[in-house]
Amino acid sequence: MAPDADKLRHRHNSTGATVVGQSNEATQAVQQERLSTLDGLKPNEVAIDGIIYDLKGFVHPGGESIHIFGGNDVTVSYKMIHPYHTSKHLEKMNRVGKVIDYTSEYEFDTPFEREIKSEVFKIVRRGREFGTLGWFSRAFFYIGIFAFMQYLWVTSPTTYTMAIMYGITQAFIGLNVQHDANHGAASKNAWVNDLLGFGVDFIGSSKWLWMEQHWTHHSYTNHKHKDPDSFGAEPFILFNDYEPGHEKRTFFHRFQAFYYVLPLAGYWLSSVFNPEVFDLRQGGAKNVGMKMDSDYIVNSRKYAIATRILYIFTNCAMPFINQGFSWNIVGHILIMGVTSSLMLAILFALSHNFEEADRDPTYQARKTGEPVCWFKAQVETSSTYGGFISGCFTGGLNFQVEHHLFPRMSSAWYPFIAPKVREICKKHGVKYAYYPWIHQNLISTIKYLHQSGNGSNWLHGNPYTGEL
Repeated sequence: MAPDADKLRHRHNSTGATVVGQSNEATQAVQQERLSTLDGLKPNEVAIDGIIYDLKGFVHPGGESIHIFGGNDVTVSYKMIHPYHTSKHLEKMNRVGKVIDYTSEYEFDTPFEREIKSEVFKIVRRGREFGTLGWFSRAFFYIGIFAFMQYLWVTSPTTYTMAIMYGITQAFIGLNVQHDANHGAASKNAWVNDLLGFGVDFIGSSKWLWMEQHWTHHSYTNHKHKDPDSFGAEPFILFNDYEPGHEKRTFFHRFQAFYYVLPLAGYWLSSVFNPEVFDLRQGGAKNVGMKMDSDYIVNSRKYAIATRILYIFTNCAMPFINQGFSWNIVGHILIMGVTSSLMLAILFALSHNFEEADRDPTYQARKTGEPVCWFKAQVETSSTYGGFISGCFTGGLNFQVEHHLFPRMSSAWYPFIAPKVREICKKHGVKYAYYPWIHQNLISTIKYLHQSGNGSNWLHGNPYTGEL
């Protein structure tokens, strides 16, 4: 029996009555539970497997970020970031009701999932999945060169060379520091992740907006309706391969493989001057149905606004304050932003947009009514390129397959688990996309963008079946 198992059985229902284990009282508590639709969830409630839990007063070991998704069904997100958890862990939360319209397109605890977790956890033991000494050494190296370049930016005359170098160091923070931290993977201590997670605010974005979009993306990678990253570049770029004649298709998308870097170059500009920072409702997540009205979100708005003002003052105002106005300085600021944008956005685009990527992993679930393996879907919607050296520059994001299987594992471990992941995928007949070199992944991405832009994939059938 687990320690304190008797204590874990004592729960409080929505009326405040205590359930102590007797069958008649337990039955009465269940009868008193609130029945609700998903739309009826309160801002500080979440639903997991159709059960509603009240987050008020719940002290989460991973920190307050759990409250970001208050008001939503978090079944997939919960299982994604808690690979060790069983139903016993949910007993620590205050169960208050049931969702009457809960359905799931994804299946967990499949033979593929069980084997891949079992084998990977032999390599990375429980409690050791966080950042290693090597990871922290690399992270603080990038923080150091970023701080040095920022110091030069605000104290010295700016140049185009400085702008490029400063943009590169900002991208390194996005790739190598904030990403692991905002996944809760840098440290088992929540405050360390929270602190390093502000790295994304120091490069012009917002940790809260980032988590709202990115965690939703991870939960529903390449989902035809629920992955905000699939729609994030529209109307300029179609990452989704819409059917011929679809209203979102235009003649210029036929040429998107040739111009796609131009919209990506504006990533920094659209992020820094994004009005969503005022209400912390990320547009992509909002458009796929996520609600972002929890007390945590509301209380975080003032910090998001403050860090954005600090960023704009430091990076956009200080050069003019120090040097006076000139169009050259405008050019320096824009080049800094373009450099950071291209380094980040081009690498992000590689991850899930390549030839034969599964563009809709839940197609079969909708067709047959049978849920699909979430772990299998993560593999077949992602790609991996290179190895350890690439990981040192990209923060391990070259290991997208491994990252999507274990998003709360530090990227430091991905080179060590990748061979075993490939072995198990081959055994179970799961498609694993691997490119030895980054340029091979890039070429495949450009080809895919051309195919999705002109609709040529549809000449061979429906590309959303995941069987092309």
